Amino acid sequence: MNPLQRAVIEKVGHEYGFENILPDEREAVCLGSARHRAKVCIARQSDLFEVAFSSAVAGQLSAELARSFPGVERKDNTFISDSLDELAQLLRRAAALAKALPNQVAVDFEALVNKELEQFPSALIQNTEVERLVRQRVGQQAFRQAMLDYWGGACAVTGVALPEVLRASHAKPWAECVSDAERLDVFNGFLLNANLDALFDRFLITFSDDGELITSSSITAPARESLGLDKPLSLRWLAQEHQPYLKFHQSRFSACADT
Repeated sequence: MNPLQRAVIEKVGHEYGFENILPDEREAVCLGSARHRAKVCIARQSDLFEVAFSSAVAGQLSAELARSFPGVERKDNTFISDSLDELAQLLRRAAALAKALPNQVAVDFEALVNKELEQFPSALIQNTEVERLVRQRVGQQAFRQAMLDYWGGACAVTGVALPEVLRASHAKPWAECVSDAERLDVFNGFLLNANLDALFDRFLITFSDDGELITSSSITAPARESLGLDKPLSLRWLAQEHQPYLKFHQSRFSACADT
């Protein structure tokens, strides 16, 4: 790899989520970021780029990237890209996923909470109710951002990419989670349009193990038509990591249907 090729790769990395150049003895450009823990090493082979990711969630990251880029050749955690544009897209998506996938959000959460609490008078900081409210507000904001990153800023069902109408919907409700790790887990829910979020939150809809939307029998046929639920709908994708939380939601959906 000549100096010009190396400089171009470093520039692409800097622009698309990997701003730090890491030392490496191989003939590759290795990059990282202060904003997430993913690392990438990019080697040039003829007209191709070998893009190898490494992190605590490298396997999960690669699986999600393979879902996002089904046409890109993959060997384990290494992707073979044939253009700078494709390389840029891979890096941008990888950076977004690395910030969203467990447990990066949970790792950042305590620092964000402490930063918020520093703005309060010391007497108020000792108030557990103040801290609880701060943790909830910061956590919900962090969860929403993680959802936007993971789902590429688009509804998990309809693909609508309008942030103003998108909601981060928990499958296992915030108040019922046993830890912050559960509350902030990007797999504990879906990014949904406001109407779908309202229905999902009240267990009037859920999703099957295959991602197909299931509607409660309590919603009348005219209401279904008005809400756009009269045609088949399904999640754009469903990861294995969603399943434990989805099982919880399905159970609650069934319980509500029986009452």
